[in-house]
Amino acid sequence: MSHTAHIPSHRKPRRSASKLAVRAGVAGGVLSTLAMAGTASASPAEPVAETTLEMPVLNLDLAAEVSSAVATAAENTRAAAVEGELTAQEESARTGAAAEARQAKEAAQKKADDDAAAKKAKEEADRKAEAERASRNSARSALSTKSAATPSDGSGASVAAPATGSAAAIVNFARAQVGKAYVMGGTGPSSFDCSGLVQAAYRQAGISLPRMSQAQSSAGTSVSLSALQPGDILYWGSKGSAYHVALYVGGGKFVGAQNPSTGIVERSMNYDKPTGAVRVL
Repeated sequence: MSHTAHIPSHRKPRRSASKLAVRAGVAGGVLSTLAMAGTASASPAEPVAETTLEMPVLNLDLAAEVSSAVATAAENTRAAAVEGELTAQEESARTGAAAEARQAKEAAQKKADDDAAAKKAKEEADRKAEAERASRNSARSALSTKSAATPSDGSGASVAAPATGSAAAIVNFARAQVGKAYVMGGTGPSSFDCSGLVQAAYRQAGISLPRMSQAQSSAGTSVSLSALQPGDILYWGSKGSAYHVALYVGGGKFVGAQNPSTGIVERSMNYDKPTGAVRVL
């Protein structure tokens, strides 16, 4: 036997290089101590007796520790994988929700833009239509004024014919009835039919007219629609068999009891151009 003790080899799985280094350091220290003790006890006069020194076995259960570490690592790996999968699912859900919200916002914006464009187009169309109506009304008013003028005085200029005397009484009465109801057979004072209104208006001038529109359309003298004077009787249909009558009040307008829907109104001649006219005054 040598003076140094024999250290049996205990090979086990090493957990890490740092732990093995510590264990090697401990073993080295023990060997150094034993070597120094053997040298000090040796004497030249006495033979050295061979002694077997049994080193303490380093009872390091590396296998158990490695197994535990592997199990822990596996559990950590599995937990990390689960955590990663949950994170990925959450991220996917957030991404999907964001995409849906973006699509909904874009759809709402598109609808708002379409509605705004449609509204603008409608407003523009209404504006143009109103401008066209105003233009037509202006032209009709000018035409009515021209047609309501009396014949030329010789200089080529048209001369208006204002209502005076009996004509003024007839016109003023007719206009005072505007807004009242139309009732078939009505002769006043709260409602009239077309011939009842004409008859009542002429009564204000002391003139008695037939009751029916057919007879009123043939009373007096026929006049051209371009030479009308206030108080003239307008008729629709054939003379002597007219189905409707009204009173010309000047300015290209007439007053008449039109129908149950409109009642008594004042309208432009262009609204419903009559067939002819007669003058009783």
